[in-house]
Amino acid sequence: MPALLRRITAWADEWLGRRLPAALVALVLVLSLGLTACGDSSTGLTGNYVDDTVSVARSLLGTIAMAEDDPGRGEAETQARALINDYTARYRPRRDVNGLGSFTTMQTALNSLAGHYTNYPNRPLSDALRSRLEKELHRAETSVVRGA
Repeated sequence: MPALLRRITAWADEWLGRRLPAALVALVLVLSLGLTACGDSSTGLTGNYVDDTVSVARSLLGTIAMAEDDPGRGEAETQARALINDYTARYRPRRDVNGLGSFTTMQTALNSLAGHYTNYPNRPLSDALRSRLEKELHRAETSVVRGA
């Protein structure tokens, strides 16, 4: 009987000492990930590729057109980064979208702008980059509306 009691006590110590806290941590992580995934997108993407592409292109065109001394420029760039990340995360994995010319053009513009914001956070866009981004965003917008 004492051997059985020692085994039960050892099992209870192991379960309560190591396994229960690990199980609770895992449960908390699953619940927090589940709840945050159910929230609305902070950038307002709808899930409709055409509408989202036009909306993102117009929003980014507005951001890159802002003057260097505009007081809202920093906040607009922060929102642009979030928008780029959300758009890319939503549409890059979709095979029905990521082979389209409009997506490829859009992705090129997004990568260029995100790269600038990451590597040169305090510098304004160069005229050459701004011009290229404007052309690519307009091209992506018109081609997505055409269905390409």
